[in-house]
Amino acid sequence: MNFNNKNVLITGGTTGIGLATAKAFIQQGAHVMITGKNVDNLQKAAAEINDIKLKTVVSDTANLTDIGTLEKTIVQSGKKLDVLFLNAGVSKFATIESTSVADFDLQFNINVKGLFFTLQKMIPHLQDGASVVFTSSATSTASHSQLSVYSATKSAIDTIARVAATELAERNIRVNIISPGPIDTPILGKAMSADEAKATQDFYKTGGLIPLKKIGTPEEVAEAVLFLSATTSSFITGASLSIDGGTALRR
Repeated sequence: MNFNNKNVLITGGTTGIGLATAKAFIQQGAHVMITGKNVDNLQKAAAEINDIKLKTVVSDTANLTDIGTLEKTIVQSGKKLDVLFLNAGVSKFATIESTSVADFDLQFNINVKGLFFTLQKMIPHLQDGASVVFTSSATSTASHSQLSVYSATKSAIDTIARVAATELAERNIRVNIISPGPIDTPILGKAMSADEAKATQDFYKTGGLIPLKKIGTPEEVAEAVLFLSATTSSFITGASLSIDGGTALRR
């Protein structure tokens, strides 16, 4: 895959899947812009990638003003986007009974509202023939305990993506979804304690949930994003690609 001089925007690009995907695009010659709400994390990502083809932008996906600022940054660059990877997201583990209003709003504001309006603002700045990729989750069609709100946000993302694929087809803009299963990223550590995160990962590996008996890597997900963004997948739109080690087979 060759992305020489292609322009890529990745929301939530400072860690995990976003960071791995930024690295992969840059290795293939792309100019990449990543967003994050934490300045320190953006600086760490920039230092780790250490390439002049990377640009960082402070932007909180949950903040509509920040989304407007991101749009201005794109306009000021004078470049249209060839790839938009809508990856920013957050999860909170809680039963329905114990879910707080604050955690409900947090997940919907970032995962759904922020994603929707980022897409809305970026559509005029997409090249005809561009590719848009959404990060959903294997949980969007599952019913795992303590993930009711997170799963609901990912189901909403799937629907938004399919409608976008329909609406943008006339410009030959393809819109696809990646649905990762258990991936070794910092998201678990943010949603639970270190001991709980380790126990969860151990269960994934040995509890029969994943037929391949391993946790996926951000790099494996990144390769899928690049595939869906490349001309080799030019007849694929509105699709959801599971990257879950066979997790869906166990439902």
